[in-house]
Amino acid sequence: MLKVSNISKSYDGFSALRNINFELEKGELFGLIGPDGAGKTSLFRIIATLILPDEGQVLFDSRDVVADYRYVRSHVGYMPGKFSLYQDLSVRENLEFFATIMNTTIEENRYLIDDIYKQLEPFEKRRAGALSGGMKQKLALCCALIHKPLLLLLDEPTTGVDAVSRVEFWEMLKGLKEQGISILVSTPYMDESKLCDRVALIQDGEILNIDSPDKIINDFTRIVYEVKGENLYALLRDIRPMENVLGAYPFGDSIHVYSSSGIDLDKMIVALDYNDVSVQIVKANIEDVFMNLMQKEDE
Repeated sequence: MLKVSNISKSYDGFSALRNINFELEKGELFGLIGPDGAGKTSLFRIIATLILPDEGQVLFDSRDVVADYRYVRSHVGYMPGKFSLYQDLSVRENLEFFATIMNTTIEENRYLIDDIYKQLEPFEKRRAGALSGGMKQKLALCCALIHKPLLLLLDEPTTGVDAVSRVEFWEMLKGLKEQGISILVSTPYMDESKLCDRVALIQDGEILNIDSPDKIINDFTRIVYEVKGENLYALLRDIRPMENVLGAYPFGDSIHVYSSSGIDLDKMIVALDYNDVSVQIVKANIEDVFMNLMQKEDE
């Protein structure tokens, strides 16, 4: 459905994307996972034919997105990270407008958005600018789907949305995938990676790894230690120079420490010489993998 080959993009000498390569299969839910500034939005805008790459090629449904941009725009649904619908139009008016410019009607493709739009119907006369964050998100998704696209591009759709709305949104994506729509979604939230069929971890315009979330985690060979204590900053400072420590990063109310050969836990606790310090081995998650890949890139 989508083939990205050797894509690079720079802005005034700053390299936003460097040699990006990946493929998205038909009916796949593919996640682009990385922090702000990693290059996700630039890549989405290239695929959506909004900007041109400096190098490389993108094929959508076997068509070049530059040469056949009209075909791409007719068969791709794009939901940008920033809410970009007409805020002075009502919910219904926005949906009718986008259906009209895509040469279709709400009724023709109502089945695609029915489960989502049912939640919006009580507010369909309300101006889009007056909706809550979660409702704006649902309206934007409906407008991106109304022309029955082959590919759905979602650029950080859950950023700034409450936890409940995030869960609901991903449930909606599962339903769309079951209807055969291919989905490329970007997110800075590492925990959302497990909801994708495959993910690409991206940082500073480069892809660090591509695979299924489980495969990426299972291939991670370092031992992960979780350290908890009262003064995390002081703990982090003292842990990093220790023998066999390959890296240490703050994780919420704890510190994750990485080693390839193992660390004597009792010896570590004694060496730290803090009150109320606990150390245990934990299972790695996708964020552990990402932090270590970033460290390798820096080295």
